[in-house]
Amino acid sequence: MLAGCAGRQVSTDVPAEQALGGWHAFTLPGKRATQYSVQRSDGHWRVHARADRSASLWRRKLHDAAASPTRLRFSWRVDHLIDAADLTDADRSDSPARVIVAFDGDHSQLSPRTRMMFELAEALTGEPPPYATLMYVWDNRLPVESIVRGGRSDRVRKIVLESGAAQLGRWRVHERDVVQDYRRAFGEEPGRVLGVALMTDADNTQGAAEAWYGDVELR
Repeated sequence: MLAGCAGRQVSTDVPAEQALGGWHAFTLPGKRATQYSVQRSDGHWRVHARADRSASLWRRKLHDAAASPTRLRFSWRVDHLIDAADLTDADRSDSPARVIVAFDGDHSQLSPRTRMMFELAEALTGEPPPYATLMYVWDNRLPVESIVRGGRSDRVRKIVLESGAAQLGRWRVHERDVVQDYRRAFGEEPGRVLGVALMTDADNTQGAAEAWYGDVELR
């Protein structure tokens, strides 16, 4: 189990080596950082995310190469949508809540364009991007279970778990078979899970967003 919360406050200025249970902030090149903190809410410790024209991750890497988690369980709460957001438009592709699973794979199978993009990303961040990234997202209008291809990378797929305003202000719990979701999204077998992350972003719309996240479990 990867507990994303615990009984003390942690903010994005905590160094990675001191981060809570291996969770730490990860900034994106050229982006303002979303603010993540651990706070008491509804009798539980939660991760609170606040984005102001920003995008960054609160993530944990997995280092056990022998582990093969197949199920993901998490909870989140969103109180307001990002009115201008549209996940199908790369220039407006923001979401108030995302839970992200990163997968390994054979990088030699990537297209030349994608390999070039990965090399640039590694030069900017100091680490190679995952072979494939699966995102569970909250969208404004797309039907639940819709799959959206990444607008800037064909190695990103987004699965819509919540849509619209009907569930705003409520804690929502999801449990997913990440292997089946990966197969459906990418049309191939998944590699090893490299890590998980939370992301609340409002950089493309130059807006604001806020979300709460409960514990994240991979089993």
